[in-house]
Amino acid sequence: MNIRKLHRKIAPVLFLPLLLTALTGVMYRVGRAWLGVPDNVAEVLMSIHEGRFLGSPLVPFYVLSMGLGLVVLLATGLKLVKRKATKAKVKRNQRWVHRLVGTITCLPLLVSAVTGIAYRLGDAWFGIPESQSSVLMMIHEGRYLGTTLRPFYVLFVGAGLIVLLVTGIQMTGIFRKKNKLQSSES
Repeated sequence: MNIRKLHRKIAPVLFLPLLLTALTGVMYRVGRAWLGVPDNVAEVLMSIHEGRFLGSPLVPFYVLSMGLGLVVLLATGLKLVKRKATKAKVKRNQRWVHRLVGTITCLPLLVSAVTGIAYRLGDAWFGIPESQSSVLMMIHEGRYLGTTLRPFYVLFVGAGLIVLLVTGIQMTGIFRKKNKLQSSES
């Protein structure tokens, strides 16, 4: 299968779940760090972020599918960027923004996806002790950056994913207006 076709088939399927995951992850961290979000609201945000609303047995599958889907999108996207990098000048449009943001945020998104998967699966399926799995969560949420920089890191990663999702879904043509000729024939 063509890499571009694979990328374009997977992205719309993951659009809404990844968007919710990114939004709730950012809202949770920024809300807790800067806005004093109450515990009950934070719990709802984290429930959506992790897919707990699906029920406890499905959480690892949700995290695995979202994380692996994101990894596949990053890998195919990088391959597409690499392919285009050898060509002539590129117009500065939403495709250019999508490529630029994807290139800049690829590594942090990859680290976040892999550590999120490893943390959740390690806890749910492999019984990894909290002392070991906490390292994965520390990396996932940027805790190693300290309390001041951590919300900025989460905001950077989450906003990067949101920009990629929005610019990407617009390029699929799902939200394009129909041609006037087509609409008058209907």
